[in-house]
Amino acid sequence: MRVNQPANLLITGPPGIGKTTVLERVIACLPPAAATGFLTRELRARGVRQGFVIETLDGRSALLASVRFDAGPRVGRYRVRIAALDAVLPALAARPGVQLVVVDEIGKMESLSPRFAAAVRAALDSPVPVLGTIARSGGALIAEVRRRPDVTLVDVTPENRDALPAKIAGLLGL
Repeated sequence: MRVNQPANLLITGPPGIGKTTVLERVIACLPPAAATGFLTRELRARGVRQGFVIETLDGRSALLASVRFDAGPRVGRYRVRIAALDAVLPALAARPGVQLVVVDEIGKMESLSPRFAAAVRAALDSPVPVLGTIARSGGALIAEVRRRPDVTLVDVTPENRDALPAKIAGLLGL
C-alpha cells in the first residue's frame, strides 16, 4: 500500500445512476489539462442505447461497442472492438502536470483487453490518483481492482450523487 499518496477512488452503482456525470463534475473543478484519461458515453438512437463511445479528455474518440457490429466479442447485446479501446490507452498514462487519471469504466467490455488491464494496473500503481467507475460485480480485472487496498469504492445513489463531486474532489486533494 502506498504511504502518503493520494488514494484511488472508484465509483460504482447501477447503470444510469449518474457515475459518469459525477466524474465530469469533478473534472470540471480542475484546471485545463490537469486530468487525463477517458469517459464512456452511451450511443443512442431514438432513445434506445445502441452502443458505447470512448472519449479521451484530450478530444479523441472511438466506438467501443455497438449492436450493429458483426464481429468481436459479445457482451450482452453488444459486440466489442478491443482495438478501439487499445487505441485510447495512452490517455491513461500520467504525464507532467497531470493531477488525476480518469478511467470510465472498468467493466466487462473493457476487461476483454489485456492491454487495458495492464494500463489500469499501471495507473493504479502510479503516484497520480485514479478516479474512475467500476462495475458492481464481475470477475478477473473487476474483482482484482475492487480488492486492492489502495482503492476506495464509493456507491452513487440518488441521495448522494449531487454532493459527491465536491466530496470526491476533497478526498483526492484537488
